[in-house]
Amino acid sequence: MKKGVLLAAFLMVVFGKAQKTKDNEFKYLEYDIQKIQNLYKNKKVSVKEVVEAYLKRIDEIDKNGVKLNSVIAINPDAIKIADSLDHISPNLKDKPLFGIPVLLKDNIDTHDKMPNTAGSLALKNSFPLQDSYLVKKLREAGAVIIGKTNLSEWANFRGMKSTSGWSGLGGLTKNPYILNRNTCGSSAGSGAAISANLGIIAIGTETNGSIVCPSGINGIVGLKPTVGLISRQGIIPISSSQDTAGPMARTVRDVAISLGTMVGEDKRDTKTIGNTPFIHKDYTPYLTLTGLKGKRLGYVKGITQGADKKVDVLFTETLKNLESEGAVIVEMENDFLPEEVIQKSLELMIAEYKDGLNDYFTSLGKNRPIKNIDELIAFNKENEEELRYFGQEYLELAAKSKGTKDENYKKAVEAAQTGSREKGIDFVMKKYNLDAIISPTTTEAWKTDLQNGDHYTFGSSDAAAIAGYPSITLTMGYVDGLPVGILFSAEKWSEGKLINMAYTFEQAYPQRKVPQFLKE
Repeated sequence: MKKGVLLAAFLMVVFGKAQKTKDNEFKYLEYDIQKIQNLYKNKKVSVKEVVEAYLKRIDEIDKNGVKLNSVIAINPDAIKIADSLDHISPNLKDKPLFGIPVLLKDNIDTHDKMPNTAGSLALKNSFPLQDSYLVKKLREAGAVIIGKTNLSEWANFRGMKSTSGWSGLGGLTKNPYILNRNTCGSSAGSGAAISANLGIIAIGTETNGSIVCPSGINGIVGLKPTVGLISRQGIIPISSSQDTAGPMARTVRDVAISLGTMVGEDKRDTKTIGNTPFIHKDYTPYLTLTGLKGKRLGYVKGITQGADKKVDVLFTETLKNLESEGAVIVEMENDFLPEEVIQKSLELMIAEYKDGLNDYFTSLGKNRPIKNIDELIAFNKENEEELRYFGQEYLELAAKSKGTKDENYKKAVEAAQTGSREKGIDFVMKKYNLDAIISPTTTEAWKTDLQNGDHYTFGSSDAAAIAGYPSITLTMGYVDGLPVGILFSAEKWSEGKLINMAYTFEQAYPQRKVPQFLKE
């Protein structure tokens, strides 16, 4: 690292302030939902002006300037929609996301002038026939969907040596802290864009790690809900057992507000049926400062198991901070998620992937560009750019499988879910009398390597992801100028409790630092 860059990184870590660079000369830098809406209420700015400002910033930061490359498409009607909101009656302006610029991961259907592509050239001109359930809910809450974010192609379930943040259609997303570092997958563009202040909130999706990892590595807050809290209708799938959408933002408060707007029962997603007793349309009552007092938090001895000593040191310091807020720290054995459970999760993902993709292609109607998974594989083979850096082994495994009709499929689901729930998270929490399990979300961002794929050494998303249970990540500190997250996980339907813990920690030890787009 050059001496000047090293000094800048050092100053950022020590003083926690954004350096006055041209890239951060933005009127609404680090604004949140409440601050933007206060401007509206006091008639200091219009929705149209705010949306125009964010679109201009996307153009300056993402497409030009440092070329972050986190936004794959702009909504051509965003300004028109914003202008229409400025002219509605005052009593309709109290909606929770009124006038808030929102970005969507580009595997979520919108029925407008934006395609839904999964980052694939095969779906470059694929326009869904209707809004996804969650998009409909966001619009009802007053959000302005300004664009869609790049992602690891096919939500990072295409090739075995993939590079997170890269797609054939969108190219490579860069990390806003140090530009040659990775953004993690698969909601890479969502994480980078929100960290770089290209929107107020983004919606990502996760099958295993794809909300919490990019949130942790890009220095923001990300919440992966219980599977079934938010409908997956209109989301390009991997696994019906593990897929979920979730909010990504710069503050816990914005995550809580966003989450409440998207929950609900949807007959098109059977996982959501019966969830009403467990959901809250408003999670802001959980934003209190006593979320850690008396809470028993379990962590695994060895932490990253030696994978990253600097992260180990940071996490050990964080444990002391949690204790100072009244938490009881409990040391656990690393014995609650055997490797065979992770393997069974992979088996069910491959089986569900085939059926899920084929069903999604059918939902696009008679003019769909791709009819089934076999056509997709053939398309990739015929297009050099798609297989330029890595293959499509997961697609090929799914295509060769019998899908969910395989005689071993139900056994894989049972083994994965029992191993991660009754014998996993539920067992551990009961054994140690815990309120949550904590860990570093992952290590600091590694250098992006398109030729060899991700240099991923440690992550802690597996247990909650396989179980379909909730987790939330926020920044606990920095290693060499790069953010590192802390992950809180717990039993199903415990989003409120996790938000409460995360908010208390965030308010007591605020760590968010504006990225500087450094070159190493």
